[in-house]
Amino acid sequence: MTIPTTDYLIIGAGSMGLATADWLARHSEASVQLLDAHSPPHEHGAHHGETRLLRQAYGEGSSYVPLARRALELWKQLEAESGETLFLPTGVVNVGPPGAPFIAQVEASARQHGLALDSLPGDQLARRWPGWALDDTLHGCFEHEAGVMFVERILKCWRARVEQNPKVSLATGAQVIRLEGGEQGGWIAVCADGRRFAAERVLLSSGQHIAPLMAGLGVELPLTRVRKTFGWYEGDTRYAQGHFPGFSLTTPSNAIYYGFPDIEGAGFKMGRHDSGQPLEPGEAMAAFGEHEDDVRELQQVVDRYFPGIGALRHGAVCQYIRTPDEHFLIDEPLPGLIVAGGFSGHGFKFASALGEALGIWIDQQRRLPELALFGLARFSSLEGSAQ
Repeated sequence: MTIPTTDYLIIGAGSMGLATADWLARHSEASVQLLDAHSPPHEHGAHHGETRLLRQAYGEGSSYVPLARRALELWKQLEAESGETLFLPTGVVNVGPPGAPFIAQVEASARQHGLALDSLPGDQLARRWPGWALDDTLHGCFEHEAGVMFVERILKCWRARVEQNPKVSLATGAQVIRLEGGEQGGWIAVCADGRRFAAERVLLSSGQHIAPLMAGLGVELPLTRVRKTFGWYEGDTRYAQGHFPGFSLTTPSNAIYYGFPDIEGAGFKMGRHDSGQPLEPGEAMAAFGEHEDDVRELQQVVDRYFPGIGALRHGAVCQYIRTPDEHFLIDEPLPGLIVAGGFSGHGFKFASALGEALGIWIDQQRRLPELALFGLARFSSLEGSAQ
């Protein structure tokens, strides 16, 4: 049986897969086949939940700032081309104890890259946004140009543009269970339903399935899967769109939370960034409320810091695929096979720029310097696999 063959194969048509396919459709003459086990956008990856924060003064490290700046340019370009509202400039405030590493890094990133940032003690922050209950034992940094992105809308835009291009095909319901080397080079993806797809170069961006697929090729990747929760709450007018910013909050115990104003009547949204329950790849996630800490770990923060927030409307679960240092994992561990994963809960805001960078890598075999931080060789036990 003849195996369908394209120039490039993208396994996982979520955030990074669709972003890369969109770039290739617009900048390359190559043929591209996307495979996804479901039909994006969907709830089985890391891209659901309606909204994500977009920041440039970055608490995870100044090295991310050039990537964040490029991403914002490309988000605005996509918004203009699509005619859709994809980015809402709410601003984002980062709150935490003075000197907390995350807050210190936000301020360092702003200084190093000349980003506008208002730094103010917690009591002043609470006067500016009365939805906060804060005193001067906490500190805030407000980034004016930050805001909120509409995740599913973005994926729908990318999917529509990709499907309009005759060079690009999207196969849904295509669960890849194995990767094999081709007899004449390149790679073959084998699906659970028996379908096989071949290409000279492959981008593996399938979230929780990356590590098992690479293990089948003898490459062990330091990726772990974690169940995460978030919820939407009733809130008074202090939390309405235009009256309250997006936020990150580091508590005195160093727990990290994030949240959003009430956008388009959806409710005040909040989740916890750290912590979570470990899961094996493919293991079913317990629904919100089935773990004893699901409601409590959110409610205790609502009760302490947000005086105008009322009842929980509903909760949801998602997953992070984490690396040990929570930086991304983007590399080419085997010739012609690029992996993009381990986004550790903070990758989507960069997806437009990473799609561009991954498109250049797969199409031109050129790795942009912005990706240097994310190589596999930084994990010393795996240096041999990264050669």
